[in-house]
Amino acid sequence: MKKLIFTFFLLNPLNFAQQYIDTFGKFSNAVSFSINPAGKIYITDADKNEIIKLDTLGNELNRIGGYGWNPAAFDFPADIFAQTLKVYVADKNNNRIQVFDKDLNFRYELTSEKTENEFVSFAYPIGCGVSNQGDFFILDSDNKRILKYNMTGGFLLEIGGTDAGSFTLNDPKHFAVSNDGKIFVIDENKIFIYDQYGTGLMKLEAGIEPRSINLTYSFLTINNDYTLKYIDLSKRDAEFKTISFKNDLGELQINDSIIFNSKLYLLTPRTILVYDLSAE
Repeated sequence: MKKLIFTFFLLNPLNFAQQYIDTFGKFSNAVSFSINPAGKIYITDADKNEIIKLDTLGNELNRIGGYGWNPAAFDFPADIFAQTLKVYVADKNNNRIQVFDKDLNFRYELTSEKTENEFVSFAYPIGCGVSNQGDFFILDSDNKRILKYNMTGGFLLEIGGTDAGSFTLNDPKHFAVSNDGKIFVIDENKIFIYDQYGTGLMKLEAGIEPRSINLTYSFLTINNDYTLKYIDLSKRDAEFKTISFKNDLGELQINDSIIFNSKLYLLTPRTILVYDLSAE
C-alpha cells in the first residue's frame, strides 16, 4: 500500500485526453455529490438547501429540502454519502447528520447536542462517510478532527485530533474511506492517511490544494477548481494521471469529482459534466 501511494503522488503527472460525453442537471450552487452502487446520483445544493436524486442519464428522480431545522430541511448541506439503501447528509449549520432511505424519505438524525461528554461531541460537520465494515465517520470542522462510530452509533475513536502528534489536522476539508478501512483526509495541500484504528500512516503532497476527495471502488480522485488527479488503487504499478479542465469550464469550477463505471463525473455549481475514460 505504501509503495503504491508514493507512486501515486511522486511520479511526474501524466496528461490524459478525456472524451466529453454529456452535461446534465440544473443546480443553484451544488457543493457535493455521491453515486451509490445502483448508479443513482445524489447532489447537495447549498443555496437552495436541497438534495436532488438523479439517474446516470440525468433524469431527476426526486428533490427534497428547503431551509430550516425540521427533518428533511437543511442549513447548508455540506456533504453527502450514498449507499445502496441509505443516504447520509452533513447538515452543517444545524450541527447534525440526517439519514434518509434511497428514495430520500427521512429516517433519523445523528447529533451530539444532548451529549454531556465534550470529547465525543461535534459541531458544524462538513463530511460524512461509511466504511465497508459499517463504521460511520463525521468530519467535525469545529474541532478539526474526524470522529468514528460503530454501526449502532457507539463512539469508537477520534482521528487527527490534538493528541495525534504530527498527524494532527490543521484545516481538514474532506475525506474518503477505502475498501480496507483507510481514511484519506485533505488537509491544506496534503493528504493525511490513517489506518482503521486512527494511526497516522503517511502525509503526502497533493501537488495542488484540493477541495474534494472521493474513493469509489478503487478509484481515488482529488480536485481543485480546474484540475483533477486520479489513480486506480487496485493496480500495483498504477501511475497518477492529471487532467486540466480549465478550457471546458469557463466561469465554472469543479466542486467534486467521482469515477464510476469507466466514466468521470465532475460536479460544478450549476451542472454535472460526464467524460468517458474507457479508452484509457
